[in-house]
Amino acid sequence: MEAVETDRLLLRRWRPDDLEALGRVFAKPEVWWFPFQRGWTADETEAFLWRMLDEWESRGWSQWAVIEKGSDALIGFLGLCPPGFLPEVMPTVEVGWRLDPDYWGRGLATEGGRAALDAGFTILGLDEIVSIYEPENLASGRVMQHLGMVHDRDTTHPARGLRLRVFKIRRDQWMAGQTTR
Repeated sequence: MEAVETDRLLLRRWRPDDLEALGRVFAKPEVWWFPFQRGWTADETEAFLWRMLDEWESRGWSQWAVIEKGSDALIGFLGLCPPGFLPEVMPTVEVGWRLDPDYWGRGLATEGGRAALDAGFTILGLDEIVSIYEPENLASGRVMQHLGMVHDRDTTHPARGLRLRVFKIRRDQWMAGQTTR
């Protein structure tokens, strides 16, 4: 699972030298508008990168760096991670993404999300995968629907007090959908 390719994306394990490119993406306010309504600082981005490196080392998988094949540019992150920030859904794994806004509207989150779901179900053997978003983030909700996920619950972020919507898909639903693609 260290690297997965789609038609337009390379999803790969993080490297320390990704920091500069990731910093350019994460500094854009649109990337972190939900939930922070601002871009991230260099220190926040560096802490994120080290957390990803640590998760890959300790767990053997985590979210990937997203490389757009046409330009070889690092355009964000996408992949699987336990959503420990929302204990009520645990134990489970979340599929999530944050991409450079210059690449929005091209179906890349959906394309990468499909690859992540497939890896989660076929390689990791997960029984279910969730995705969590703020209901005002309509684009992320649409990606979840395109992935075949269904509404599971509405809730509130326990630490931040934000409204959240949880979508879910089970392995049997995912596998059934693959036969119709």
